[in-house]
Amino acid sequence: MATKERIALTGNEATAMAMKQINPDVCAAYPITPATEIMQIFATYVADGLVNTELVTVESEHSAMSATIGACCAGARSMTATSSQGLAYMFEMLYIAAGLRLPIVMPMVNRALSAPINIHCDHGDSMGTRDAGWIQINAENVQESYDNLIMAMRIAEHPEVQLPAMVTFDGFIISHAMEPVDVISDAEVQEFIGEYKPRFSLLDIDNPITVGAIDFNDYYFEHRRAIAEPMINGVLKVAEEVSDEFAKKFGRKYGIFQEYRMDDAEVAIVVLGSAAGTAKYVIDELRQKGIKAGMIKIRLFRPFPYKQLAEALKDVKAVAVLDRSDALAGMGGPVFGEVRSALYDLPVRPITTNYVYGLGGRDITLDHIRGVYGDLLSIANEDKVPANLVTYLGVRE
Repeated sequence: MATKERIALTGNEATAMAMKQINPDVCAAYPITPATEIMQIFATYVADGLVNTELVTVESEHSAMSATIGACCAGARSMTATSSQGLAYMFEMLYIAAGLRLPIVMPMVNRALSAPINIHCDHGDSMGTRDAGWIQINAENVQESYDNLIMAMRIAEHPEVQLPAMVTFDGFIISHAMEPVDVISDAEVQEFIGEYKPRFSLLDIDNPITVGAIDFNDYYFEHRRAIAEPMINGVLKVAEEVSDEFAKKFGRKYGIFQEYRMDDAEVAIVVLGSAAGTAKYVIDELRQKGIKAGMIKIRLFRPFPYKQLAEALKDVKAVAVLDRSDALAGMGGPVFGEVRSALYDLPVRPITTNYVYGLGGRDITLDHIRGVYGDLLSIANEDKVPANLVTYLGVRE
């Protein structure tokens, strides 16, 4: 059995502890609310000699990702952390990290993007970078944010993957909330992630390589296809394998998504992040009343588990997709588009609607979730697509 200790930690504290246990070779740091504490706490580990990490303090988030890319190209296990505007500032470099197939792992605390200026949670930041070639793993609570970071390192560095991974969790709701966390020992984390064996190193003068070469129409298409291949055929399989191994060693099973009371569900919510906990409470209420309600919490958003999700939802009459961001596409949020697309080829499709909620940190309440399930029951009973597919839940308008 694994050695574990249960202690009270915030999401930021738990993430910094996971980083300490991973003990990366290089970590580049630039502060931004609400992720600042991650790097602040990790810097104390460096100062106290508890890690062997070379901590690089830089002048911006763009520089943080640039330094992380450089370190990873040199063969170092490399990490950084950010949030919101910082992630947006990194945007150019995110594509380069993925294009170079660098297994960088980055905690990313979800926070609304400006304008107007807001420091609280929504998922607009990570959703804005969903097509940059990064694996995206989402957490519901502090325990999951800790576990996800450890598993992400194994997934990103796997020979069949070799892609960067972003581990997201809700700003303030998780980052600054304290919960009991089962912490694994440093030695067991090191054993689980294993020694990093880079595919190449710029410092290996006996085997020189070129990084960042110009790549016009001669080979650009082929190289972009090489990034798509592990997303299509590698990540989902590896993520399931790593999750299974993590469960055997440490007793916590996650999978690519979590089904909650879905065995006989007639109506269901699809959600990611901390709102899943609120939904579970309401589902238990409804089940006591004989209402067959369920939920799917998406954990792995990139690559998106289309086939698996369609299989899980094929017998449901009506589905509500909850988006904590708005794609501003005139057709709801980004998760809605992914889920609806996944269901398209089913012989009989559930009626699927979208609720955009919680932008800028606005609370989603039990009554909000109860209202969503009430709408779903009406839709299922009428068996008719509603006039408005997209609802802005909790907004004053």
